[in-house]
Amino acid sequence: MTYDDPWYDALASGWGESAAAAPPSARPEPKAAPAAADIYLEVQRSAAFQEVRRRYRRFVVPGAVAFLVWYVAYVVTATTVPGLMARPVAGALNVGMLAGLGQFLTTFLLTWAYVRHARLRRDRAALELRWDTQELARGRGGAA
Repeated sequence: MTYDDPWYDALASGWGESAAAAPPSARPEPKAAPAAADIYLEVQRSAAFQEVRRRYRRFVVPGAVAFLVWYVAYVVTATTVPGLMARPVAGALNVGMLAGLGQFLTTFLLTWAYVRHARLRRDRAALELRWDTQELARGRGGAA
């Protein structure tokens, strides 16, 4: 009985094997699979992958820029015009507190919008790319 274990330790050869087992050097070498990098580069160059990336960028870049502008405006306003931020709105609630809570609100809204966009516009295409990549790997002698 021989073990086809890639972690086979030559120093422990003979331990747990029958006397007729072939030494590791006498084992036939498995066929070399194509490099996974070739498969992934082929998928990366495909039109479907480029479309998924384009959809991602068209949402993420404007969203990130808008959020960073809103955040910087909040910080700059709080440091340069403290009188405006201290203006009462209702009771102990002032403009600064509302803007700070607005930061949390926009974080949650942006997260919700991102998840929705991914689910509706990218997840299905990305899953198809994943299956195509796995089929390419199997078809070329990759993982079974």
